[in-house]
Amino acid sequence: MTSVKEFRVDEPATADSLGRGRFVFTDAYSVFDWGQMPDAIPRKGASLCAMGAFNFELLEDEGVPTHYRGVVDPGEGTEVEDGDGEPEPVPLADASAPPTEMAIDLTQVPDLPYEGPEAGYDYDAFHAAGGTNYLVPLEVVFRNRVPVGSSLRRRAEPADFGLDADPDVAADEWPDEPVDLPEPVVEFSTKYEEQDRYLTRSEADRIAGAADVDALESLALDVNRVVTERAEAAGFAHEDGKIECLYADGELRVADVVGTFDENRFSYGGRGISKEVVRQWYKANDPEWVEAVTEAKASVAEREIDDWRELCERDPEPLPSAVVDAVSELYAAGTNAYTGREWFDVPDIESALDAADDL
Repeated sequence: MTSVKEFRVDEPATADSLGRGRFVFTDAYSVFDWGQMPDAIPRKGASLCAMGAFNFELLEDEGVPTHYRGVVDPGEGTEVEDGDGEPEPVPLADASAPPTEMAIDLTQVPDLPYEGPEAGYDYDAFHAAGGTNYLVPLEVVFRNRVPVGSSLRRRAEPADFGLDADPDVAADEWPDEPVDLPEPVVEFSTKYEEQDRYLTRSEADRIAGAADVDALESLALDVNRVVTERAEAAGFAHEDGKIECLYADGELRVADVVGTFDENRFSYGGRGISKEVVRQWYKANDPEWVEAVTEAKASVAEREIDDWRELCERDPEPLPSAVVDAVSELYAAGTNAYTGREWFDVPDIESALDAADDL
């Protein structure tokens, strides 16, 4: 199980063939890389499953290869079993209720050994085990906007992206408000290290193994274009997001889940709608835990272990029930609006955003 969804294997992948499996979306959530938090957000799992499936089907319509095979219809009496006794996946439009299971093709995910602070992670061992059929150990991040507080502001200057052509933006100083980028920016970060870190292009190329970083960038830009166009059609602004990819027999496919309020940052009428709402609540209401996480991540750098959570001196507080209810409605209302289908009986997105603003 990951921090937010269970992973079920129906047919394991091998060195020369993809397998089959399912994601089972739960109502768990994670912030600040903590893993599963102490409470759950009702309807979150179904919201992410429906929104992710919707985007996968948009990508397939555009000819973008993915590992998606359909959803499992949760409606009673509607399942058709395949030859292995598992429910046959159906297109999202055929689901009679919000699904929580997504059928996918599986690839190999080798172990990534940690050799200590001097040697770091052994990607050679990862790729020796993965061969030509593996999940690329990178997250490919795309950005259309640079919000206040974005890590990109610490790692680059406005002139690096041509923003200094705007008379209101200095070449070496970011403005105090979000900035739209002239063109989408693609970056690479680690996937399986205990602390994600951004990479140079040459580092990403080495870590990607047989997969090509130019092809990864091109795939990310295709995904960004499709999600951005859908977001605009539904009244959203798509600010940033990420993809993960599998590499099998020389082909890259989009993997994991795409274009949800956990993987991407959206806004509606200028107001943010993503799990950033929960991050900001913890920063404002449980700053001691947020600070303890920051200190633990920093202190692990010189140690022989790579799991900073072992060094964290505090655990997060549960969310108050009012916050859980508001965030639940925000996920559900946002999914209704984005997909154009009333999956959930909740107030409209404007009302959900109003309630979130009051937290």
